[in-house]
Amino acid sequence: MESVPPPAGSQVSRVPAQRTPPEELAPPAVAPVPQRPRRRLRTVLTVIAGTLAALCLGGGVVGYLLYDRATTPDRSTPAVVVDNYLRAFLVDHNDVRGNLFVCDGSAQLGQLELLRSDLAVREQRFGARIWVSWEEFHVDRHDDYADVRVDLTFSAQIDGIRQTDRQAWKFTTRLGEDWRVCAAARAD
Repeated sequence: MESVPPPAGSQVSRVPAQRTPPEELAPPAVAPVPQRPRRRLRTVLTVIAGTLAALCLGGGVVGYLLYDRATTPDRSTPAVVVDNYLRAFLVDHNDVRGNLFVCDGSAQLGQLELLRSDLAVREQRFGARIWVSWEEFHVDRHDDYADVRVDLTFSAQIDGIRQTDRQAWKFTTRLGEDWRVCAAARAD
């Protein structure tokens, strides 16, 4: 028998086609979970690391400059160098710091060294502390040299009595890279 198509409008054409039961169908394909782009995370970490490195480097430079400025002795003017030298040598008795303010090799400071020794002997003899102070500097500058005159005041309290002595001193300074004390002598 030959198969003849059903006539138009017949009920046969409206019969649904047979379908495979769902349990026999292949499971639907699962799409892979999209991965986060690793480049974005890597870029963020690189930017953070670069910023931290720049901050550390900048902080190190600033720290060095502040340290250098704080520890470099001020030898900017003849009066300043004499003031710093007197403070280091006579008040603090710090020869190492005092040497930062004197001329290399040719400093003639013997009279000031004798003064400091004499003050130490007097402190022991009288059992009293002798304070050294100064106030006003008179600077006479000639090119790369300057004479600085200052009155040194010595004060002590001995047996309840305050005693004071004053001596005029002259310091010769020289300008190289900065000002240095080259000589000191009484200016009586």
